Order: sequence, then C-alpha cells, then structure tokens
Amino acid sequence: MSYSLQLYTLRNAIAEDLPGTIKKVAGIGYTQVEPYNFVATAAELGTALKENGLTAPSGHAPLLSQDQDEIFAAAKELGITTVIDPYLPAEHWQDAETIQATAAKLNAAAKKGAEYGIRVGYHNHAWELESTIEGTTALEYFEGLLDPELVLEVDTYWAAVGGQDPVELLARLGDRVKFIHIKDGPATTDIKAQQPAGQGTIPVLDVIAAAKSLEVGVVEFDDYSGDIFQGITESLNYLTAAASTAQTEGAKA
Repeated sequence: MSYSLQLYTLRNAIAEDLPGTIKKVAGIGYTQVEPYNFVATAAELGTALKENGLTAPSGHAPLLSQDQDEIFAAAKELGITTVIDPYLPAEHWQDAETIQATAAKLNAAAKKGAEYGIRVGYHNHAWELESTIEGTTALEYFEGLLDPELVLEVDTYWAAVGGQDPVELLARLGDRVKFIHIKDGPATTDIKAQQPAGQGTIPVLDVIAAAKSLEVGVVEFDDYSGDIFQGITESLNYLTAAASTAQTEGAKA
C-alpha cells in the first residue's frame, strides 16, 4: 500500500500555477497524485508529473455526466489505471430504483473503461451513508449491485460524517475497497475544520488497517484554515512515521 494526494486539495494553487504546484508536491515527498477533472489539463499535467517523477494510479472524473471516451483517453495519456466517479448528489441515494439505475450506468462505464485497460470506481460523500435502503446503507446496497470488476474509494471522513464507523464500514465492504481518502478533523460538515491526519477525531491508522485490500491511501483536504502545503506535509509525515514504526515493530516480532 502506498500514499497519494488528491489534487483537488490544491485546486487554488493549481489554478494559479499547475507546474509549480506539482513541483512542490514532489518536493514534500509525495510520489503519487490523484488528479480530478483531468481531461482539460491532461497535456500540461502529464508534462508536470513526468518532470517531477510522479505517477497517478487513480483519478476523479464525472463518468456519469461527461464523455466517457474523452475521460478514458485522457486517463490513458496520464497513466491513470483507475477512474473514479467522485460525486452524485444526495437525491440519487434515496430510493432503490434510482440506485439500481446508477449502478447499471456505472457497470456500463466499466465495460467501456475495460476497452482502454482502465478500471472504474466510485467515491462517496456523507449522503450515501445517511440514507438507508432495504435495511442497509445506500452505499452498501449500491455495492451489491456493482459488477465484480468495479471498485470503491471510500472517503472515510465523509463516512464518519454520515454516521458510520469507518472501520466497521470498511470491514463490511471488504475486498471491494481498493482506495480510501484519508482525512481528519471533527467529523462535521465544516470543511474548514479539517485537520492533518492524526490531529482530529478519526482513528486514521485503524481505518487504514481495516481496508484489507487497500492499494492506495489518498490524502485529501476538502478545505483547510491553515497553510494547505503545511497541512499535506504534516499528513504525509504522520503516515510515513506510522508505517516506519509498524515496520520496525514487525521486524522485532
């Protein structure tokens, strides 16, 4: 398992200076990033990633509302191997029929993605966990409708905001979860209150341990009241220090 950075975290800096921002990300120590809405910026972003030795194993793009061929072609250009639909608003998660229709659309997107050698996934917010369908969360009901090749990227912070214990949720979702969003804070909708990993109420290390088939843990801030570059530095330092400690303890055992 490795760590990445969701570039939406740095959207303001990227809007001002994409190459310079990517260079700073690499300088902090990140080796992987997760681009968002990358079709328009694919050429410039691809150059910046190559120049700084970064890779993008996953990326966010609105597969259910924009041209899928354009998205998959841009993903292939960037070396993205998993494209994740990042967002469907709350009204899509209130009844079984709508969720079934969404799952069918994502299953179809996955078949098209496979033609490009690209896997497809979905990323949650709070409402998929706040809504109950047939005795389970809307997200888990949705997961049961997905074809086997689809994956989930569980935003563990929004899962907590939605009233779920992210550790227990990850255990229930099992091998479907290949990516998680790692963020911390008070687990409220006040995104400015989000904090670097290890500084809030989310049991970040327990969450990571609960994702048994995790490929990449993706650091993200929806927003931050401090210096965002300092925030992503503190998150990475916390995660790498924890991994180093675990390795040391494992060697002693």
